[in-house]
Amino acid sequence: MDDGGRELERFRSCVGRFLRHIGGVERLSDNTVRAYSGDLKSYLDWVKRSHVDPFRVTHAEVRGYLAEMSRARYSTATMNRRLSSVRDLYRWLVEEGVTTEDAAAAIVSPKRAKTLPRTLTEEEAERLLEACDGPDAKDVRDRAFLELLYATGARISEVSKLDVRDVDLDRRQVRLEGKGSKTRIVPIYEIAAERVRSYVLEARPGLAAKSHTHEEGLFLSTRGNRMSADALRTVFERRAVAAGIDRRVTPHAMRHTYATELLSGGADLRSVQTLLGHADLSTTQIYTHLTIDRMKAAARQAHPRGE
Repeated sequence: MDDGGRELERFRSCVGRFLRHIGGVERLSDNTVRAYSGDLKSYLDWVKRSHVDPFRVTHAEVRGYLAEMSRARYSTATMNRRLSSVRDLYRWLVEEGVTTEDAAAAIVSPKRAKTLPRTLTEEEAERLLEACDGPDAKDVRDRAFLELLYATGARISEVSKLDVRDVDLDRRQVRLEGKGSKTRIVPIYEIAAERVRSYVLEARPGLAAKSHTHEEGLFLSTRGNRMSADALRTVFERRAVAAGIDRRVTPHAMRHTYATELLSGGADLRSVQTLLGHADLSTTQIYTHLTIDRMKAAARQAHPRGE
């Protein structure tokens, strides 16, 4: 193996150590570590193809990596995420004393086109919930799931991690575990609490009996196992189609709807930030644009000179 090959293998080993660090020491979620792993594999592949010394990579070379992704028509979001992962890796390598070079730190992220999140109308949300009004256990479960999603604005990954003990139906509140294992308490409205109560008392026991293990997860499959985020996403999409809603609507649209309705109802930005589990207020601020658009539409409709 030549010097370049040895350096590449040493760098690959450093990437492995970094992934173990963010998973074990920083306690990032498995999904986040997998995302980092995928991003850094892409970077390693580029390093190998380009015969770049990863420990002495230059500013121009990192820009070349971005240019290659741009030519391959990767989205701006993907390019920014991969660049962020590379930045975090090199920052850690510098902190560990492995290298003094951090060419990625000075690279400006590609600008994203500003797009407003997709939300559901009140009528669409009602149709989605009513699409679960059936008698069997799956209908009761799915209605409870959708009501909880609408009542909390939770990420689908957060809902999949819920245990029965995380839902306090007497106090009408839910304990959610967000990014970086940070927990928050979110209140829920009475109808959502009653739907979840009906599921836990009437439908869940029958589903739980299908499993040989004592499953603590709140939402269970027909085999009695905890439902994954992907399984819950499939439930959402299937119910959305049944309700006659655009097939492209995702569970995150419910989160966007929750935030927009809170702000439209007069909630302050900081409170909404806390309820959503956003680390940065700027992430929450995008919803103010949606509420402004709603107010403009209402003004056009109500004002005598609005049309």
